[in-house]
Amino acid sequence: MNKYYLNKDEAVLLIIDIQERMLPVINKADNVAQRNEVLIEAAKLLGLPIIVTEHNAEGLGHTVDQLIQKMPEAKVFHKNTFSACNKEFLNNLNNLKRNKIIVTGTETHVCVYQTVRSLLDNGFSVFLVEDAVGSRAEMTLNNAISQMRDMGAVITNTETAVFDLLKESGTPEFKALLKLIK
Repeated sequence: MNKYYLNKDEAVLLIIDIQERMLPVINKADNVAQRNEVLIEAAKLLGLPIIVTEHNAEGLGHTVDQLIQKMPEAKVFHKNTFSACNKEFLNNLNNLKRNKIIVTGTETHVCVYQTVRSLLDNGFSVFLVEDAVGSRAEMTLNNAISQMRDMGAVITNTETAVFDLLKESGTPEFKALLKLIK
């Protein structure tokens, strides 16, 4: 296994806390949502499991409709801890037998950061999709990304992750995803 390569048979898409009352206050929220839409479509086309977390759904609402409606098959975990990596979550992740976690979501410097740290501590390879995560302030976003890079997460972007998963052009999946990226 090479830490720096994404393979569709080893990867999971994890979308952290992109919720109704959170997304509107995120810097560049529309871009974060759009990049997540592309990643959701890629995950569906390539057969990646999708996991969604919702933090304090009573207060922050559920995952925004524009995303959750595109992934009815996603496993949704409700949490009150900032890190998603509680026992139930980790058991579910381990049962998937996939060790590369593609991470997106909000807020980058809180729930995304603490989840990535826990995933790394538990032996997973983490691919943080820089243009699909967000925070209210750019400084906290950039600081958290820098910290996660220092901890060992691979910092990537939507297009790089999608093309790495695809591996080649000319396939039906490539043609379908190219329409979303261009």
